[in-house]
Amino acid sequence: MDPEQLMNELGEELHTSIQDMRGAGNIEERVQHSEIVRNLSESMGVFLRLISDAMYADFNGFEDDYDDYDEYEE
Repeated sequence: MDPEQLMNELGEELHTSIQDMRGAGNIEERVQHSEIVRNLSESMGVFLRLISDAMYADFNGFEDDYDDYDEYEE
């Protein structure tokens, strides 16, 4: 799956879950929605940390190391 699409879908789901939590009538429903919000937030955090780590990675010479790499052939 496309990472950008995945992040967009996680964001939409997070927004929906927060809206649902606001309308929860009792404590059990609020706890349930808060767990969903926490899980979605943690999932987004994984991708954001990966992006952050990739931004600081040293890719100098990366192409040189993989000059002989053959593209995946079907």
